[in-house]
Amino acid sequence: MSRRRIAGLALAGLLLAAGPMSGMPSALAAGDGHGDGHAAPATDSHGGGHGGGGDGHGGHAAPAKPIEPLPVAPRGLPVELVRTLQLLQDRIARGSTQAHLAQRQLLGHIEQRLLALEPEAWAAPENVRAGVVFALSGGGPGLLRRMLETGKLPDGDAPLVQGALAYLEGREREARTLLGRFDARTQAPGLAGQLALTQAAVTVREAPRKAIELLDLARLLAPGTLVEEGALRREIFIHAQGGDAKRFEALSIQYLRRFRRSVYAGNFRQRFATALTRLDFGTDRARVARLERMLDEIEPGERRDLYLLVARAGLEQGRRETATFAAERALSLAGPDSEAASRARLYRAAALIVVDGRYEEGLDSLRGIDRAGLDPSDLRLLDAALSTAGQIRGGVPPAPVAAAAEPAPPAPRRQLPEAASIARAREALAQVDRMIDRTDP
Repeated sequence: MSRRRIAGLALAGLLLAAGPMSGMPSALAAGDGHGDGHAAPATDSHGGGHGGGGDGHGGHAAPAKPIEPLPVAPRGLPVELVRTLQLLQDRIARGSTQAHLAQRQLLGHIEQRLLALEPEAWAAPENVRAGVVFALSGGGPGLLRRMLETGKLPDGDAPLVQGALAYLEGREREARTLLGRFDARTQAPGLAGQLALTQAAVTVREAPRKAIELLDLARLLAPGTLVEEGALRREIFIHAQGGDAKRFEALSIQYLRRFRRSVYAGNFRQRFATALTRLDFGTDRARVARLERMLDEIEPGERRDLYLLVARAGLEQGRRETATFAAERALSLAGPDSEAASRARLYRAAALIVVDGRYEEGLDSLRGIDRAGLDPSDLRLLDAALSTAGQIRGGVPPAPVAAAAEPAPPAPRRQLPEAASIARAREALAQVDRMIDRTDP
């Protein structure tokens, strides 16, 4: 589908969402979508009425009066536009790359519409909340600045706007103070989960346990949404950093079951692979069983690719047992002459040359690897491993194999994250605050 077509669908969604502005309530506002708009007669199954001058046995029942619909207040344009954005982003959580491509243009369109509103529009609390959600969902700080400039914000909502702006501008302490005045559990559904997620972002540096509580709350308040996906993904790696293996395992299984198709699942896999290198596969068989239980949740091809990521990360961190274990698992899932098999053999051999009693086995494997099946990053690793093997044979203390495998940009022909991505993920795990980045909703 072309970008023009995607944009057209997104804008068509905007027109549909704006329907209540003409006086017709939307399906979301009017009810659960199961009614047809016609009132049922007020009679029982036998045809007799229970009032209006008859006893229900022989008289004619009075015609039933039409049921008046419940009054539905029309929602303002900001609410409608932001709801459309949230629906689009929820599709991103389910793996729609088309929605991801359309998101940027939709964000720009919504920002233009909201910036053009009269200042009086921001006197309505529901519009203020919608504006905050838009900014925190990828819209950026421009609208928040405009809202503050109008001077029309209700007194109780001004700190919310100021706190969200402080967060987006990197003023973490100020954002924590201002946003801390609000209880996400008392907010409107569209804002509640997003607010808890943002509060976690500005809390995790000072109080990781409190951040975990807020991420749990975000997941509870916004189930099935991109907010829940992001909260779950971030919480997993706080537990990994803190060493809580049970919660790490339980939440990882939940993510792999529910959100492995998310457009942001690549971010998860990179960090997940790096976190797994902390496990000692050579001595703790229970951990091996837990890992296999986690990875059994995904298809063999994705499982193979994840094992390759773990093997490469293990080499870079000097964990040869991890690298050997993961490379062997990846090799068992790869076709004999495939690129994945070549990579798995390389990672396994590079780990074996520094294992007592397995040097010759590793060297023979390195020499038998087909260079044509490797990308530039893996070719550098192969040359570094052969150099290290030569130093070992010559009695020269070898440099670590991973040290020569410098991070390289991802090869354009493959979507698997390369060494540079893994290095960035490792850095993110080393500093918990970077796990709560501001680049995704």
